[in-house]
Amino acid sequence: MRRKFHTLDVFTDAALAGNPLAVVLDCDGLDDSRMQAIAREFNLSETVFVFAPRDPVNTARLRIFTPGRELPFAGHPTVGAAVLLAQLRAPELLARQDLRVVVEEGVGDIVCVARHRPNQAPAAYFTLPRLPEPAGEAPPAATLANRLGLAPDEIGFDAHRPSVYSAGNPFLFAPVASRAALAKARPNAHPWGAGGEPGVYLYTREAERPGSSFRARMFAPGLGVVEDPATGSAAAAFAGVLMRFEKPAEGETTYVIEQGFEMGRPSLIALGLEVENGALRSATIGGSAVIISQGAINV
Repeated sequence: MRRKFHTLDVFTDAALAGNPLAVVLDCDGLDDSRMQAIAREFNLSETVFVFAPRDPVNTARLRIFTPGRELPFAGHPTVGAAVLLAQLRAPELLARQDLRVVVEEGVGDIVCVARHRPNQAPAAYFTLPRLPEPAGEAPPAATLANRLGLAPDEIGFDAHRPSVYSAGNPFLFAPVASRAALAKARPNAHPWGAGGEPGVYLYTREAERPGSSFRARMFAPGLGVVEDPATGSAAAAFAGVLMRFEKPAEGETTYVIEQGFEMGRPSLIALGLEVENGALRSATIGGSAVIISQGAINV
């Protein structure tokens, strides 16, 4: 059977940057093993399979696969799918206004907004369906440094210490003292993500571009993703790290996270926090996406 697909570069406004994504549109009759095989064939960080929604008021139901397993939630597939669905289903309306897109994922319904942006790359943002929460204990800094190929004194900066948070997918957060230390970390020094272990998200305050708040890398070779160019679900969980170690001001604050620069796939993720009385009330993940290709697979 011929099944239509598109590929996009997500969290970038330029082609051949950001995080590549495949979106398969004609998914009737595909079972779990077939979807997993297709994801391995594309061999991208994630492949999205679009189904009719269970609730007809929603836009679509999404299933998301890495080359190694299915995920209940992921950020760049959500942003990329929202951009694509809005452009395919209501291009004339999107040319005049923002569009609300609601997708069903393993963590629940996710409300997205595809942005009306004349003369700019398409973009979307979504509200986190689940606020971040602690998800276990981080290993000691010395152990973490050894697994990353770093020195113990290169782990941590300011008040930031290793932690584990989840907003749907758990991540081990490793604060790194400098951009130089971040660059020399080794993705394959440890099988991150294997056996139920979380992927590791390294971050430093030393960003490259004006306006960026942090620079990050994410390793999960145990999930078939040696290094990810942009990880929206990790940025979502990172909101918990920021609430713990940064103490954001009351009201709305936006943090821009650089990722993928060491891979030659520069990505920019916008993480928005709404804080009320010292507590996180809501958070959003957003960014641009560029449609790269379209075609059909015969499976």
